[in-house]
Amino acid sequence: MRYPQILSVHLFIFNGNQILLQKRKNTGYRDGCYSVIAGHVEAKESATKAMVREAKEESGIEIKPEWLKLVHVMHRLENQERVDFFFKAMKYNGEPRILEGKADDLRWFPVNQLPENTVPYVRQAIENTLKGEIYSEYGWISI
Repeated sequence: MRYPQILSVHLFIFNGNQILLQKRKNTGYRDGCYSVIAGHVEAKESATKAMVREAKEESGIEIKPEWLKLVHVMHRLENQERVDFFFKAMKYNGEPRILEGKADDLRWFPVNQLPENTVPYVRQAIENTLKGEIYSEYGWISI
């Protein structure tokens, strides 16, 4: 049986050994936890175009598709099955700031000292990316 996948995009912005995280608010999913700029891929939209759009909508930064590097893919099962694409911004224009009511904090954290309340699958993706692993799974029960 074929199953339609929900596709999500996530943006890693590094500054030396730090990563930009935002604290979720009013989303209905892990509010009060830190994550990265992220969103859903819309119908008839590529993952890179979705990432460019989400970066602009959520933080006001401008990124061109060629400035994005796919660094990790995750097949995830929580309450729904999803495929998550994690992109690294190789370059961007503007200063990141909170533009939507879905975050109440935006700041840099050392990659080796992520906040305890980092969204677990995002933490896994960051750690795997730093190890050079391009694929992982989250939430699946081992058979």
